[in-house]
Amino acid sequence: MSQLMNGTIFPKLDSLRNAGQKEYAHAEENAFANFERVGEHLGIPREKVLSVYMLKHLDGVMAYLNGHTSQREDVRGRISDLMVYLCLLWGMIEENENKEN
Repeated sequence: MSQLMNGTIFPKLDSLRNAGQKEYAHAEENAFANFERVGEHLGIPREKVLSVYMLKHLDGVMAYLNGHTSQREDVRGRISDLMVYLCLLWGMIEENENKEN
């Protein structure tokens, strides 16, 4: 499992996050820019925006677990997206705590 995590999963997640940064954030210095823009449009915190994006992928994972294996996207792609979103949430929490201190 360690080889799978360190040799396959974590490098893929890093690549996925970097690609998402370029596609959605439009700013190297702010990994959360997309969530903040959407949150501003909707009047909700960036963390809630992130949760909506996460729930979409979680719904796909749950469908897979319930037997719906023929989806548009491989379930591992949805799992990867969820993992990246959880890392982004971690980063948001860290940033919020740093602002408080």
